[in-house]
Amino acid sequence: MLDVTRVSKRFGERQALAKVSFRVEAGEMFGFVGSNGAGETTTMRIVLGVLTADTGEVR
Repeated sequence: MLDVTRVSKRFGERQALAKVSFRVEAGEMFGFVGSNGAGETTTMRIVLGVLTADTGEVR
C-alpha cells in the first residue's frame, strides 16, 4: 500500500504542493495525471525519496 497524507512542498516563494493526500491499496493500479505545473513530478519525487516533503507523510 502507498499512503500519502497531507504532503506539502515549497520552493522559495512557490507553493508546489499543498496538502496532497491519496492512498493506493495493494493490487490496485493508479493513474497520476494533471496539467503542466500541477505537481505530479514533485509528488512522485517525494514518494520515491528524491525530495523531502516540507510537511506530511508518505508510508
